[in-house]
Amino acid sequence: MDNRNVDDFQTQVSELLIRHRSVLDVMSKVQETASRINRSLTKSITECGCVEVVAKKQTYDASKNLEENKSHLDTHFSGPLCEHCRDVVTAELGKNLFYLTALCNITDIKLEDVLEKESQRLNTLGVFNLS
Repeated sequence: MDNRNVDDFQTQVSELLIRHRSVLDVMSKVQETASRINRSLTKSITECGCVEVVAKKQTYDASKNLEENKSHLDTHFSGPLCEHCRDVVTAELGKNLFYLTALCNITDIKLEDVLEKESQRLNTLGVFNLS
């Protein structure tokens, strides 16, 4: 998505957000849609069964470099989402993105700036970005 598309999306969200314009409503919708993402993935595992969670303890070997360790760490997510589950998860991610963008609009923050600053932060911190 290029910068123009990000700006267009933010403008579109601003034009379409009518019912839940209060910052309190938008904050609760961000949380609700995040929960719906989790629920849709859970249903993919427990109801559809197209994917599985195969989890075990992650081991990190201090004698190996970061790339070597990264190749041995697992997501615990096994298998591809079926078409239906992919559509549902994609829709839920889209709703979450809509409300995150609405929060940007309310706080007068450009989504493009958020993406750019986060990208710069990731480039600066590299693998240490979440420690």
